[in-house]
Amino acid sequence: MLKNIALTSFFLAFIVVMLGAWVRLTDAGLGCPDWPGCYGDLIVPSDPLQIDGFDQSLNDRPFDEGKAWREMAHRYLASILGLLCLTIFILAWKRGEKILLPTLLISTIIFQGILGMLTVTWLLKPLIVIAHLLGGLTTLSLLFLIVRHNSQKTTYSKKLSKLLVLGLGAVIVQIALGGWTSSNYAAVACPDFPTCQAQWWPDNMNFKDGFDLWHGIGIDYEGGILDNEARTAIHFTHRLSAIFVTVILLIIGFLLRKIPTTLVLGSGLLAVLSVQISIGIALISFGFPITLAVLHNGVGALLLLTIIEAVRRTR
Repeated sequence: MLKNIALTSFFLAFIVVMLGAWVRLTDAGLGCPDWPGCYGDLIVPSDPLQIDGFDQSLNDRPFDEGKAWREMAHRYLASILGLLCLTIFILAWKRGEKILLPTLLISTIIFQGILGMLTVTWLLKPLIVIAHLLGGLTTLSLLFLIVRHNSQKTTYSKKLSKLLVLGLGAVIVQIALGGWTSSNYAAVACPDFPTCQAQWWPDNMNFKDGFDLWHGIGIDYEGGILDNEARTAIHFTHRLSAIFVTVILLIIGFLLRKIPTTLVLGSGLLAVLSVQISIGIALISFGFPITLAVLHNGVGALLLLTIIEAVRRTR
C-alpha cells in the first residue's frame, strides 16, 4: 500500500512539475494575486464584478480567468500531492520502517508551501521561483527514491561513483540556470543558434546585473526587470553550462553501457540527453513555442531522475 501511494504520488508530482512550468511560461503565476485562495475565495471567480477588496491588484493587472484557473489548478494538485506525501510519512512511521526519506519528503513539502506563497506575495521574485522549481524536483526525486528503495543495486568502482555525483551536481546546476533564464525572461536574448546574436561570444553581456540574486522586495518581476545585456549574459551562461553537462553525461553514459548490468541505464541516459539537446535547439529554431518549453522542463526532470538512478545503483 505504501509503495502504491508513493508511485501514485510520484506520477502526480511529475504532473505538478510540468503544470508549474506551464503556469510560469504562460505568465499565469500571478493569475491569483493572493494565496492560498484566488481573489479571496477558494474557487476562481467567473466575473470581475464578483471581486471585492482587490482594487489595487486589478489596477496593476486586469483579471484573466484563464490565467487564474491555471494557477489554481496547480495549487489544487499540489495540495493533493501534499496530502499523499503526509500519508506516506504517517504509514512509514506507524509501520516502523525507515523514515529518513519520508521525513525529508514531508519537510520539503512544507517548505514548498512556503515558497509557493512567497512566489505570489513577492511577485515572482526569480530567486524564489528557482527555489520553488528545485523544491518541486526535490519532491519528485525523493518520491522516486522511495519507490525504488528496494530495487537492485550494483557496486562499481569509486571513480565511476564520484563521476556520477559530479554529473548529478552538474545537472542540478544546469536546471537552476534554466530556471534563472526562464524567471528573468532571458530565453529570447539569444534568438539564433549556434551563435548568440550572430556572435560566438557576445560583446554586450552584463554578468554582474544578470546574476544579482536580490533586487529587493515589492518589485513586480512579471515580464522581467533586467536589460538586454544582463539577459544575454544569463542565456549565454546557460548555453556554456549545457556544453559542460553534455560532455560529462556522455562520458557517464558510455561508461555505464560498458557494464552489462547497466547497459540499458546507460543507453537511457544517452537517449534522454539527446532528446533534451534536440528540444533546446528546436526551442531557438522555432521561436520558443510554449509546448516545447514545457517539454524542455519535463525532459530535464527525466534527465535528473536518470542520473539519480545511476547514482543509486552505485551506492
